[in-house]
Amino acid sequence: METGLSARRAVMLPWVSTVARLGLAAVWLIAGGLKVGDLAASGRAVSAYQIFPYDVAKVIGAVQPFLEIALGLLLLAGLAVRLSAGISAALLLIFIAGIISAWSRGLQIDCGCFSSGGELGAGASPTYGWDIVRDVGFLVLAGILLWWPRTRYSVDGILMGDVQ
Repeated sequence: METGLSARRAVMLPWVSTVARLGLAAVWLIAGGLKVGDLAASGRAVSAYQIFPYDVAKVIGAVQPFLEIALGLLLLAGLAVRLSAGISAALLLIFIAGIISAWSRGLQIDCGCFSSGGELGAGASPTYGWDIVRDVGFLVLAGILLWWPRTRYSVDGILMGDVQ
């Protein structure tokens, strides 16, 4: 019985990891793509968290979309999957900590994850709980890839001689 389970696991894990890799790639490509066209807005979104001086927040906001796009492209290609997943996990933990910090300090901001972010207008409410749950879900995808980085249809697989 255990042999059958091990065989199924060997077949299923690469597919589960492939779905996780492509899902996380889509997250980063969409998030970075939505921000890369307006780096000033991305800087203002980082500044709204009131963690860094404005000039530092501007630099972080300008770099962040390119980092997200780079992670998305690496994951899409399946190149350096474990490294990309590790960087993704670290970034997601930073994002979650930032959201918790804003929430605990009573800031009324949009996280800026998939938008221009910044302070919310009158009558708008932040969605911190949803943002954290969503980012924890993305963190689970990164965790799957850290645990099992071998995926189907990946450059890593070609370089390692895995059958795709």
